[in-house]
Amino acid sequence: MAEDPRRFSIGYALAPKKQQSFIRESLINLARDRLIDLIKIDTGVPLIDQGPFDCILHKLYGDDWKKQLVDYKAKNPNVVILDAPESIERLHNRISMLQVVSELKFVRNDRDTFGIPKQIVIYDVETLQDHRSWEGLKFPVIAKPLVADGSAKSHKMSLVYNHGGLSNLKPPIVLQEFINHGGVIFKVYVVGEYVKCVKRKSLPDVSEEKLESLGGLVSFSQVSNLASNEMTDEKYYKMMHLDDCEMPPQEFITDIARGLREVMKLNLFNFDVIRDTRLGNRYLVIDINYFPGYAKMPAYESVMTDFFWNVVARREVTENEESEEKSELVDNIGC
Repeated sequence: MAEDPRRFSIGYALAPKKQQSFIRESLINLARDRLIDLIKIDTGVPLIDQGPFDCILHKLYGDDWKKQLVDYKAKNPNVVILDAPESIERLHNRISMLQVVSELKFVRNDRDTFGIPKQIVIYDVETLQDHRSWEGLKFPVIAKPLVADGSAKSHKMSLVYNHGGLSNLKPPIVLQEFINHGGVIFKVYVVGEYVKCVKRKSLPDVSEEKLESLGGLVSFSQVSNLASNEMTDEKYYKMMHLDDCEMPPQEFITDIARGLREVMKLNLFNFDVIRDTRLGNRYLVIDINYFPGYAKMPAYESVMTDFFWNVVARREVTENEESEEKSELVDNIGC
């Protein structure tokens, strides 16, 4: 009688909102068909008392959770942690987040270039009010909280048009130069070696003439009203012809994604890219997020299942092959 095929267990520890959007029945069923069981980790019970798991998928923070992962790994050295907390933490700071872009050593493209917008971090009100400390930036600027931990507070951003708008900001914040980019943002999803780039609507361009007439500061939730007081958000973006917007070269984007993955040592992330309308072939990375909303990515279930399979099943096959090779080597030596 043939043995039942080996099944693999992936334990997931996610915040309720993330769990609801990501762990859908369609994903569970597809994974099950590939011999992968997605099992919810009970955060009310010590992790070390659960499992065993072949892989732990998580997006939880805090020293206690980090210690639990370390202890579990010590007891189960073959478990795969997606991803290492120390690698994720680099994305919790908007300055260190984008510094990784400068660490990329290669992108095989002679025509297109990439980088990040000019930005500075402001830690106190005194520095914020001292224009000399950040005179290298031009208005408008985007004001973002320094901490990017996924909380509602970390997502509160504003577009600042002049010095008057700065008085409404609360440090520590990052001021990032706003670059006109045609109202289109490219969101690049990375799942291991898989890279998918999609177009999304973004903030409308701001002309020099309009800049002089605008108020000091507008929250992102209000920016879509800037195009016209009488034009709805939907009509505005139809007017922009989003479907006609050219995508960045796939190989170019894939090279950036691969470089980021190697530098950050992360498997699950996305990054936002804009095209500088002043140059056309200049792309700027403006944000990087760990474990984003993958359910918004086309066919995310099959992409994630393939990735899970590569992580747990192919790895085991490789380990078995290496073990057999070592065994054969010992036998040959013994002969």
